[in-house]
Amino acid sequence: MKIAVSGCLLGERIRFDAGHKRDDFIVDTLGIYAQYVSFCPEHLAFGSPRPSIRMIKDAEDLSIVSNKTGEDLSDALLKTSQDELQRIKQENIRGIIFKSKSPTCGMNSSKVYLPNGFAEGKDDGVFASLCKQEFAYLPMEEEGRLNDAWLRENFVMQLFAYDAFEVFKSDASMKGLVDFHQSYKFLLQSKDEKIYRELGQIVGNHEQKSFEATLQAYEVLFKCAISKKSSIGRTRNVLEHMAGFLKTFLNAQEKQMLHEQIDDCAAKIVPLIVPLSTLKLYATKYAVSYLLGQKFLEPYPKELALRSDLKSIK
Repeated sequence: MKIAVSGCLLGERIRFDAGHKRDDFIVDTLGIYAQYVSFCPEHLAFGSPRPSIRMIKDAEDLSIVSNKTGEDLSDALLKTSQDELQRIKQENIRGIIFKSKSPTCGMNSSKVYLPNGFAEGKDDGVFASLCKQEFAYLPMEEEGRLNDAWLRENFVMQLFAYDAFEVFKSDASMKGLVDFHQSYKFLLQSKDEKIYRELGQIVGNHEQKSFEATLQAYEVLFKCAISKKSSIGRTRNVLEHMAGFLKTFLNAQEKQMLHEQIDDCAAKIVPLIVPLSTLKLYATKYAVSYLLGQKFLEPYPKELALRSDLKSIK
């Protein structure tokens, strides 16, 4: 899958000081499973090295000015930002990773200053703002926030779920949609129970609409659901629900062990991978195909090992 990424995070020396901000997780870990589309509107507009810039708020207007000369560079940066947007739109991307705090790429982390030089607050950078307007529900995150294990796990889960739907959509059928929805049942419940039920109604009432209308309605809500963040409470409920599918196969000791693992996970004593591994072990041993078909067990390549971190749920 293709992911658009700020070029400096890939190690490209295109920052204002001709340096880079190579991110090991993005390049060496996630990069195994993704093809990156690099972007940098600032570099296109002003080259590298270049004078640093800042966002200035005057009344209700935001402008980009040079820290060195005070020159208004808004038009030049907007032009290259629009050009980069049009370019990545052609790439069929599954997500975007921005450089944090950048006046161009920050997601509500770009410092905004008053004309007198005092900080006013934070806002989206020029390019990040355009991307938010253009791509509804496309997974987007800053590299800085991906240092948080919980945000990282949720973002990667969203990326792979988004990609899975796009792959399904390329050869969609009603039966395929039923199967797709079933496979994402527990993952969706871990995100938003209400939206999960609404998606079930869309699938269940499909005869009242054309397939195209059904698929479109499902897509909007599905992508909305996977953009939500999981919580310990919802995750625990999902784990308990999944354990219920095994109750006829397990003896009292096995049931107790599994429920203790779920309790310990909810208490952040053991990571999420512990009860999930036990669930998968028993589902495999007793051939519980419904559980084995659930994306929640492995929503992305297990080698990423994101659920091995105690802090991956909260």
